Amino acid sequence: MTARAVVVAAPSSGSGKTTVATGLMAALRRRGTAVAPFKVGPDYIDPGYHTLAAGRPGRNLDPVLVGADRVAPLARHGAAGAQIAVVEGVMGLFDGRLADGEGSTAQVAGLLGAPVVLVVDCKGQSRSLAALLHGFRSFDPTLRVAGVVLNRVGSERHETVLRAAADEVGLPVFGALPRHDALVVPSRHLGLVTAVEHGVAATAAVDAMAELVAAHVDLDAVLTAAAPLPPGPAWSPEVAEPAPGRPRVVIFGGPAFTFGYAEHGELVAAAGAEVVVLDPLHAESLPEGTAALVLPGGFPEEHVGALGANAALRSDVAALAAAGAPLHAECGGLLYLCEALDGAPMCGVLPAAAAMTGRLTLGYRDAVALTASPLFEAGERVAGHEFHHCAVEPRAGSAPAWAWRGAEPEGFVRNGVHASFLHSHPAGRPDAVARFVAAAGSRSSANRHTVE
Repeated sequence: MTARAVVVAAPSSGSGKTTVATGLMAALRRRGTAVAPFKVGPDYIDPGYHTLAAGRPGRNLDPVLVGADRVAPLARHGAAGAQIAVVEGVMGLFDGRLADGEGSTAQVAGLLGAPVVLVVDCKGQSRSLAALLHGFRSFDPTLRVAGVVLNRVGSERHETVLRAAADEVGLPVFGALPRHDALVVPSRHLGLVTAVEHGVAATAAVDAMAELVAAHVDLDAVLTAAAPLPPGPAWSPEVAEPAPGRPRVVIFGGPAFTFGYAEHGELVAAAGAEVVVLDPLHAESLPEGTAALVLPGGFPEEHVGALGANAALRSDVAALAAAGAPLHAECGGLLYLCEALDGAPMCGVLPAAAAMTGRLTLGYRDAVALTASPLFEAGERVAGHEFHHCAVEPRAGSAPAWAWRGAEPEGFVRNGVHASFLHSHPAGRPDAVARFVAAAGSRSSANRHTVE
């Protein structure tokens, strides 16, 4: 069965894409439709709500991080067994990395051959909606805008005028959502509070989105508008030669470390490892036989007291690093490996202290590895993304991990540790994951031989 796909986009951020996309996923699932959830771009927060809504892992589609040629295969992989893929866009429909729209929602829709449902915040406008819709539909003639969902509609009369405006340009209205302040989800410095941290309230928010969309959006019209994903093979996490001995690789998770991609664990497992997900807020030690550790990004600064108080686990992590085990830390994981975070003790693996700042560092990076590590050879290039309010000082004491144009060398490579602010998508460099697991396998094998 080939899944059909539809992209939920908007003229700009803040128009209601997340409400409509998440509510659509949950409402369709409630009707018995198998839904595969996706998010355009390097967002780690929305996919958590998508996971709750669809009951399947929320996944990202990012041409910048994985390459345009991998977007459709990754969609086919994530949509296996589903009837429809619902793809939430990023920012405005045509907003991307550069002026050419690389990484935009429009590019992803084109790569998937998927129609677009445009969500428009209609507060403060009426017939002007016709001009907006005409512009978005005609700007790129290769893109199909299938219909519109009117958001923040003030009254029945307001809705009547807006529908007439859409009729003027011949664009179907799939639904009209009234203003509904109860759907506001708590936010912080990097966006919404993650679904894992929001707990029961996140489930309630998703339920409210589902009820709103089910009551005011024509689900059958959306399903009819969806188009089959393009034919071709699905992406596969398989590697040529899995590491022998099935080394145990621990991946941090839980509320403090939520910034990861579903494909990462799949690649680690396919490379021959036993994957163990560990919540450092509750686990008192690393599992026996841990051969390598993956520390993804997240919000450790929001849980700094609990992380600092867990001295036993911090000691285990420091000992693992001192023994030369492979450690891969991104952003939040980097903070955890420092000596301190906002004054609270961390693992002390890296000779630096981390602190929150008022300055947002955000954007894609074309990075070059400066130092060989268990992940990359020196000189290898990676497309990555930064997204943080943190500073780490001093940067000396270890070899730098990365360089990119217009910035000082960034990150740390120290023994088997590779730690930096750069987020990468493992599907963009599966060879790096295989190399990491192979290093874990070599260490695990050496330890077994020593014991024997």
